[in-house]
Amino acid sequence: MTITQTKSEIKKFEPNIVGFLCNWCSYAGADLAGTSRIQYPPNIKIIKVMCSGRVNPMFVVNALQQGADGVLIGGCHPGDCHYQHGNMLARRRIVVIKALLEFMGIDSRRVRLTWVSAAEGRKFAEVITEITEEIRDIGPMKQIKRVNVW
Repeated sequence: MTITQTKSEIKKFEPNIVGFLCNWCSYAGADLAGTSRIQYPPNIKIIKVMCSGRVNPMFVVNALQQGADGVLIGGCHPGDCHYQHGNMLARRRIVVIKALLEFMGIDSRRVRLTWVSAAEGRKFAEVITEITEEIRDIGPMKQIKRVNVW
């Protein structure tokens, strides 16, 4: 919250969250939450990836550059990855992503990694509720300058 923002502006803020969810577990968990009619905030825009280990750190940076207030990466539980070690690769990458964001002056709490299985629709809804509330507390993402790396 900045000094120039009023309380009514803060209350009106609804975070825009991009979710990179693995096809086999987290996306299926989201599907279960939907088919079970479990209520959760509609703030997430889901992008299905084959594995959480395939989420390039630049996907996260680009999502934030293009207007996302937060990013969720969802994968299979450790030991249950359909690609053997993809989720462990995601766990290692999240450390790099958070360090990169801190270097860029972005609060690293805007990015979260979670494990949700296909049978955990309720857990998926709880995670979405938690990250939405956390991003709402942090506030809107300030526009960041695009950086050309080539």
